[in-house]
Amino acid sequence: MLEYKAALYGRTFRRMGRFEPTSQVCSACGVQDGPKPLHIREWTCRACGAVLDRDINAAVNVAKAAGLAVSACGARLRPGVPAQREESRNPPRRSADRGRTPRLLERGGADINRR
Repeated sequence: MLEYKAALYGRTFRRMGRFEPTSQVCSACGVQDGPKPLHIREWTCRACGAVLDRDINAAVNVAKAAGLAVSACGARLRPGVPAQREESRNPPRRSADRGRTPRLLERGGADINRR
């Protein structure tokens, strides 16, 4: 669905592997520190000494992979085009979609008015 929406609005869609070790790689220096149990929420990088929150570190690594990372002062590291406000509200409809019943209702499911 995301890939379709990105193409519809002329955006770039990038897929990241499900098992990419984003929480294990230091977002400061890029060294992979290795797997950690889930109860470890904060860790210190052995290479550079940075103290990292597991979830924030993973989010920064995903943002870097997507080219959306920002520097410490908030400036973009790579220029990008932010989504326009109207793109999130009223997506343009393809002519093939007009007048069609959603698939879920065609199969007889999830109609809250039906008993």
